[in-house]
Amino acid sequence: MKIGVPKEIKNNENRVSLTPSGVYQLVSSGHSVFVQTTAGLGSGFSDEDYIKSGAAIVSTIEEAYEADMVVKVKEPIEPEYKLIKENQIVFTYFHFASSLALTEAMVKSKSICIAYETVTLPDKSLPLLVPMSEVAGRMSIQEGAKYLEKPQQGKGILLGGVPGVKPANVLIIGGGVVGLQAAKVAAGMGAMVTVLDKNLSRLRYLSDILPANVTTVYSDEYTIRQLIKDTDLVVGAVLIPGAKAATVISRDMLKDMKPGTVLVDVSVDQGGCFETTKPTTHENPIYLVDDIVHYCVANIPGAVPMTSTMALTNATLPYITSVAEMGWERACAEYPDLRSGLNIIKGDIVYKAVAEAFDMEYKEYNIK
Repeated sequence: MKIGVPKEIKNNENRVSLTPSGVYQLVSSGHSVFVQTTAGLGSGFSDEDYIKSGAAIVSTIEEAYEADMVVKVKEPIEPEYKLIKENQIVFTYFHFASSLALTEAMVKSKSICIAYETVTLPDKSLPLLVPMSEVAGRMSIQEGAKYLEKPQQGKGILLGGVPGVKPANVLIIGGGVVGLQAAKVAAGMGAMVTVLDKNLSRLRYLSDILPANVTTVYSDEYTIRQLIKDTDLVVGAVLIPGAKAATVISRDMLKDMKPGTVLVDVSVDQGGCFETTKPTTHENPIYLVDDIVHYCVANIPGAVPMTSTMALTNATLPYITSVAEMGWERACAEYPDLRSGLNIIKGDIVYKAVAEAFDMEYKEYNIK
């Protein structure tokens, strides 16, 4: 199979979908990989690295899109829509429920859209979302600590405090992969951490494995309203796979927070879990609403592309290889986890949460 690796063109997106090691494994299996020139540079991989791994370097994004399967990191953006062809496989993070324009464009293209974020194992875990969630969870605290600094318009609080001065209060809404990783880093920095979730089994697990400066609390609106009054950093880590994130902090709640409180919305890719969320970029990462700092970067792991690219390839390569070896239909028939990644097939929306997000027609797709 011919596999294309275009250079990501979303603002400040320095990740690339395959490492030279991943390319080497695909080429060794008899496939052709076309990498757009400088696609890996932001992640620390030169064109020469890819050439040594067996890739062909192409000079334009159009040439990278001439492949049978295009493997990306982020969803295609408007300049790429016209490059996607009928029956072409596009394998990437789509997050369709947060973008009607993207959904309509991919329906119109009649391509095969397989979304990393909805590939689901029998235990309901999300193997292709986990590595980037791990990065984003850890980064949420790193960035949150930075924007608590006074020059960044925060409160001027050191996350871990110092002897004689109490540490910051960190509230993490959602106890999944992002929430766990955020709690680990925040606790390690010495903050007082509260993790909210509605799953009691998950709360018991988190309570068992996290240190004593982390408290787990059942999540509801009343509790959130009480806790935000004394919180310095709030991390939104709400996830409904493939669907728009639920809103957990409304606009009116901001008045109960102290000026300079920092909100980090890791759910922004799925529409955000704060009512006041709007996607930002690494170039202009924050904005203020009612003196509350909002950090809503839609590609947080893109800030650490070397780590993120290697973690992503480790997770995606077995699936990419399966599709390349068998074709998408046979691979999805043999691997139910991969089948759950199917979102749009030849103009039909086959993932219910995406159709429901925009009140569009859903078509059940059965692979035999």
